[in-house]
Amino acid sequence: MKTIFLKTAGLIIFYCLSQVHASSGLPDEFTDPPHEFSIMPFWFWNDTLNEEEIIRQIGDFEDHGVYGFVIHPRIGLPENMKWLSPEMLHFMGDAIREAARRKMYVILYDEGMYPSGSSSGQVVESNPAFAARGLAKIYLKPGENPIIPSSSKLVTIIDMPDSGRVAVIDKPSGGVIRGLHYLGEETGHPEEETPPAADILNPDAADSFIKHVYDRFAVEFGSYFGTTILGIFTDEPSPLGRGGEKGMVPGSAALMEQINRILGYDFTPFLADLWYNDLPDAVSHRADYYNAINICLGENYYSRLSQWCRDHKISLMGHPAGSMDIGIEKYFGVPGQDLVWRYVEPGPKALKGEHSTMAKCASSAMVHLGLRRNSNELYGAYGHDLTMDEMQWLAGWCFLRGQNFLFPHAFYYSVRGPRLDERPPDVGPHAAWWGNFRPFADACRRLSWINTDSRQVCSVAILCESSWLPYRIASTCFRSQKDFNYLEMTQLIEDATIGENGVHISGMDYKVVIIDSLSSLPVRALGCLEKLAKSGRLIIRKDSPFKQYLKGAYLADSDYDVRKTLDRLIKADIVLDPSSDCIRYRHVIKNEDHYYIIFNEDSCEVSARISFPVGGKEEWLDPFTGSSVQRTPDEKVHLRPHELKILRIKPGQERF
Repeated sequence: MKTIFLKTAGLIIFYCLSQVHASSGLPDEFTDPPHEFSIMPFWFWNDTLNEEEIIRQIGDFEDHGVYGFVIHPRIGLPENMKWLSPEMLHFMGDAIREAARRKMYVILYDEGMYPSGSSSGQVVESNPAFAARGLAKIYLKPGENPIIPSSSKLVTIIDMPDSGRVAVIDKPSGGVIRGLHYLGEETGHPEEETPPAADILNPDAADSFIKHVYDRFAVEFGSYFGTTILGIFTDEPSPLGRGGEKGMVPGSAALMEQINRILGYDFTPFLADLWYNDLPDAVSHRADYYNAINICLGENYYSRLSQWCRDHKISLMGHPAGSMDIGIEKYFGVPGQDLVWRYVEPGPKALKGEHSTMAKCASSAMVHLGLRRNSNELYGAYGHDLTMDEMQWLAGWCFLRGQNFLFPHAFYYSVRGPRLDERPPDVGPHAAWWGNFRPFADACRRLSWINTDSRQVCSVAILCESSWLPYRIASTCFRSQKDFNYLEMTQLIEDATIGENGVHISGMDYKVVIIDSLSSLPVRALGCLEKLAKSGRLIIRKDSPFKQYLKGAYLADSDYDVRKTLDRLIKADIVLDPSSDCIRYRHVIKNEDHYYIIFNEDSCEVSARISFPVGGKEEWLDPFTGSSVQRTPDEKVHLRPHELKILRIKPGQERF
């Protein structure tokens, strides 16, 4: 077999010249997937807009295999173009109509610029009482009384062990959002516009935001909802805004009743624990409070946006602020996450730290909520030195973890002046690899298709909390080819069926449940976990404080223990000979065919025989070309560093 290696601007494409057939026997939808599976980049509208240029750029996207985009008004727009002004809406209409004509897709972005929830300052402009607020503390010496500013409210005063007191006050946070305009660009040293952030924990402020943005979109573009326009993107909403007073905590006096209802006790006497560890149980009180704030944010902000989108037959898209915020994902029609600032790179960061969990966070939410898609906004602020190899690797990192909707950050309308260096890079038309972008775009479309409307084959669930996803044992599972999903504790209690064979939820059957690290074990969960322990379906880290409550569970003291216990409890879905810690895999069934995504996530070169429990005709699929190569039984598979392969097994057919 002869192989040609074409290297263009960092993109390596492999063409095998024997045993290749263009699409013989392959599903047409793999060869040329529907446009809904396209990458849909953030399209930064960041300079003076022009109808002809907008239409030209959309045509250029299509020519390079990109069939949708997020319209993202961005810093760099001329100062006379205001957020959702008639002029801006006119250009949005031009783009939407052109996308519809080309059978492309559009996602609307709900802010100018981010974090979402303020309508570029219009919410606060309409009512100054809607400005972002938070809690602050004033330490008082014995006998000292607090001086409360006129814009603030005293919530409570708490006695401290050192005879001092702490006054907790509710006050404006001073937070802002990033705006759409450079102020003084002509000087060469422009400042960014900073509109005031809104109090998105206040339901009335959230309703005002919907009125200013979502209702306006419905009036202007509602006829395209559910066809050309797939959804509206909300971006990392922040209760305090950006750049506000340091040391403040999300919350307000008005929110305390809701917080107390959520917690089931009056938190007011424990408010000092938000800043100090002097009083008993301060750490657990702090965890309780922030969990309650997340629930308030869901109830007061996300639920309103989510219901509005459902009522208008589109999806709420975007992502929460935290990489581990799996509890908030239930409000999204397309659960999402955000890969920015080199949170994840080849090497240790792929498996360690909070951000290593984000892709499984969104895909697990999709699975357990019974949704079709989950997303990632990726490449933002990865810098001018981002390479095509890194771009492909990050996309593979997402697809391997079950993601199926990518929002590359970003395609720049303009790179004039300071725009070039605003959260770079441009990964599209202004990038060195743009001339060879289509194979990458096509590969992403095919992988998105495989991961959509398919059934994941997976026997392991790792228990998590609404804003905490353990990553120690997750790393072990990845490195030992044991696929898993994160299962939120609330879903285990409320939505799952527990039996002798494990956990059943949303079409998934988990034969093993793992407890790695959790902040608490709800009393309501004990019955479920005791059943799993009794039936030999529960693994707990030996250093877990909860092992005493769950007799019969397997105790794992090390990475080796975890691997050996999993090998005993579940049948291997893929076997490498020799074994390798570098290889990750994902197995899905789609239209009765089995697809294995096999990814060499590390910098090592791997050569191994790979076997599967599924029998049938086997062929390697090339995501870049849509072609296939028949797999020879027992052949040794070679995977170069960062290489991704797809194996399709068609059951019931002879291999030759």
